[in-house]
Amino acid sequence: MFAFRQQMKPGMPSAADALPGRTTPMPVSEPHFVNGHPLTPPYPDGMDKVMFGLGCFWGAERMFWQLKGVHVTAAGYAAGYTPNPTYEEVCSGMTGHNEVVLVIYDRKLTSYADLLRTFWEGHDPTQGMRQGNDVGTQYRSGIYCYSGEDLREAEASCKTYADKLKSAGYHPVTTEILNAPEFYFAETYHQQYLGRNPGGYCGLGGTGVRCG
Repeated sequence: MFAFRQQMKPGMPSAADALPGRTTPMPVSEPHFVNGHPLTPPYPDGMDKVMFGLGCFWGAERMFWQLKGVHVTAAGYAAGYTPNPTYEEVCSGMTGHNEVVLVIYDRKLTSYADLLRTFWEGHDPTQGMRQGNDVGTQYRSGIYCYSGEDLREAEASCKTYADKLKSAGYHPVTTEILNAPEFYFAETYHQQYLGRNPGGYCGLGGTGVRCG
């Protein structure tokens, strides 16, 4: 698995060159492995949501399910062209998708700012189409927002953190910040992978630069 990941090359395909995908969604048959909550909507009233891409979604998802106020997390694919892609298709570099984590959370128990802080400090957002040894379009840094207010807050936090990284000697931030595109659930074996496999691979590592 890790060796396969290392073979991926960066570079977004065009919409015309992307794989065609399929109309059938990925089946979601199990609840969250760690907390038992359903992965699919409807979610409880009052919940907010956001998607983050920060490298391999195995370790990224664990960062967020551990936070107070997070109701459920799910691994998936977003911000590409191919409808309902498979993991192998995403890893081919021909779907344009990012590996993302969908975070459903209670804003009364945790703030959006806390989620952004976890995102920024949990990876190196200056690496383009890679995160450490994981190279490819699916490992890019991204924040995908479901409201204009969240988008503006994400952009403001990016500017603040980019300044901190620059002062620490890092290259410019390459994080894409977008209105949330469609989220496609990943295969069941990817969901809460490090809960199912506590000793599994996690290639994430932050810069050591504090966000707040």
